[in-house]
Amino acid sequence: MDELVVEVTRGGRVESRHRVSLVVADAAGRARFAAGDAAMRVFPRSAVKAMQALPFVESGAPERYGLGIDALALACASHSGARRHVESATATLRAAGLDPSALECGASDPQDATEARALARFGGTASALHNNCSGKHAGFLCLACAQGWETDGYVKAGHPVQRAARDAIAEVTGATLDDAEAGIDGCAIPTYAIPLLALARGFAKLGTGEGLAPKRAAAAKRLREAVAARPDLISAADAFDARIGALAGAALFVKMGAEGVHAAAMPALGLGIAVKCADGAQRAAEAAIAAALAAYAGALSLDPRTVAACRVADLFNRNGETVGDVKLSAESAAQLAALPERTT
Repeated sequence: MDELVVEVTRGGRVESRHRVSLVVADAAGRARFAAGDAAMRVFPRSAVKAMQALPFVESGAPERYGLGIDALALACASHSGARRHVESATATLRAAGLDPSALECGASDPQDATEARALARFGGTASALHNNCSGKHAGFLCLACAQGWETDGYVKAGHPVQRAARDAIAEVTGATLDDAEAGIDGCAIPTYAIPLLALARGFAKLGTGEGLAPKRAAAAKRLREAVAARPDLISAADAFDARIGALAGAALFVKMGAEGVHAAAMPALGLGIAVKCADGAQRAAEAAIAAALAAYAGALSLDPRTVAACRVADLFNRNGETVGDVKLSAESAAQLAALPERTT
């Protein structure tokens, strides 16, 4: 099936078009729907944070260090560096006897405007705690401490922490992680290109536990429940992932990745969705996955219009006036009518 097309309109005319591949799969790896190239190998980037966090939960580190749902949710997050995110990452590190200097993800300016203004006003400095991946890295460090591994160099491919994360991604997605298809993520850890179908399958398995060992399935469930309980930790409060999480709770687990990647698990339906925008535009990936989730909303006892409204589809000028929108083309919207196991 042809790629989906996301159109950006202004003044009633199409100004830009993005091409998007979208795959729906079950936990056995069967593609139930595919628009575009399901076999295309993509870097999932931050979309697989929950998979990377599985060894952290399985190790017993949360119990050993008295960590609650905040630490688990933040381990899955691409956060905005707001105070709540910084404080949660700091508390996770402190519980393991570490301070922020242990983080090797690199310093980053906070994306949260309030926190950025506060830093500027009081002469503060952006740190690794503001990095959108600091929660994941805090989890990595807790895993290392719990297992008695060195914390220095935990971001390197040969470190036991990264080997554990790699093995978890490989098992959950069913993909072969080839060193020839590896790169370095923005937060300094390895990232591996996998087929889009494998990413969708991985999210189906995260949502259901099907095909996973009981301990791993239980860890996946704990991470999903933590994110459902604290959707404000998964991203910026006004971002799609946080908004859809606040609406859907445990009915959905949605996670964005950089460069136009987005994925979702629908546990009750046993399905996963993976999206990749060819030109890396996050606005297009978000439009596509939001449309797919809206199509499944009825089957999940959610209101399709409310699901669709979780993303900001409108374009605004500097005065805050709506001047256009970002949405699937009419032809692509019609393609989604073929999505399986959905209700209208």
